[in-house]
Amino acid sequence: MPPIHIMIKPVSGACNLRCRYCFYADELARRAKPSPGVMEEETARALIRKAFIYADGAVTFSFQGGEPTLAGASFYRFFIDEVSRCNTRGLPVSYGLQTNATLLTDELCELFAKHGFLIGVSLDGPKEIHDALRGDAAGGGSYDAVRRGIALLRRHRAEFNILSVLTREAAGRIGEVWEELSPYGYLQFIPCIDALDGERTSYSLDPETYGKALVEIFDRYRDAFFSSAPVRERRMDNYLSMLLGYPPEHCGMSGRCGVYFLCEADGSVYPCDFYALDEWKLGNIRETSFARMEAGPAAKRFAAEGSRRPEKCRDCRYLFLCGGGCRRDREPSLTENRFCESYRYFFDRRLAGMRALADAVRKRMGS
Repeated sequence: MPPIHIMIKPVSGACNLRCRYCFYADELARRAKPSPGVMEEETARALIRKAFIYADGAVTFSFQGGEPTLAGASFYRFFIDEVSRCNTRGLPVSYGLQTNATLLTDELCELFAKHGFLIGVSLDGPKEIHDALRGDAAGGGSYDAVRRGIALLRRHRAEFNILSVLTREAAGRIGEVWEELSPYGYLQFIPCIDALDGERTSYSLDPETYGKALVEIFDRYRDAFFSSAPVRERRMDNYLSMLLGYPPEHCGMSGRCGVYFLCEADGSVYPCDFYALDEWKLGNIRETSFARMEAGPAAKRFAAEGSRRPEKCRDCRYLFLCGGGCRRDREPSLTENRFCESYRYFFDRRLAGMRALADAVRKRMGS
């Protein structure tokens, strides 16, 4: 069997914030049993044991929410100890965790640093932009608490990067957002996801604004690349890597949906965190192996549907980089990626610049 990447929701969708664009809240509302609570140790044991039965290569455990730090330091100590016990073949293991950073403590940061967790911190830009949509349960903003969490991560020398959601407002002010976030060194700009039924909101990201934002992100990425303080950005890194002949690391650029396993708190497993829905449930890890779930009818149907590209992709000269885009951006009809024109706008104006940057990297690698 291959390496395995498991995304885990130890507290399901429970969260101390009330981010208005939270795509997982939309998914929970569409399930018969919205939130299954907190992961029990027995479920975590089954998950870990079956992960090492499945894998012949590297094993990656990534924790998400909701807000996964609500599980507490004791959960993560237990999980790490159980991984050590089950990893009898000495396979490479890595950990990741996505957090709003507001509940981080010295204890958690010390633990994450000690065991090499890569922490993804959600921060949408300057305080005004961030607080507009990422408020707490009482209606207050979360920016200041996020910054305190980042300070704790730095104090304990825990590795982290920034995850930033591009809403209409954030993309329209991408220069300000870049200035705020670029000092952190590694960014991932994520286009805001609408509800599964396609309902639009005042903060929905429109194609024109996103296309213009991509142009400016690349320009700043390129300028930083040749400076003394380079800034990595996940999408731009992927484009550059693909132009250098490597496969995309980002599944949304591959042109097909794989099955990477999303494990809910009760052990229910889904093929993707964007599709943690009853119709896509692969099974329960307490009852079924990863191999059987991967070979099951739901996984095969998900992969087949995710490999169908929109008709207009057929003759597109940019398909080799776009791949048709993420299936989630083709909901609800699956007939067209809502950001198709964004990518066309971007590639029309910056593909030559990306090729030039790739050539510069080639020369640097050859020197």
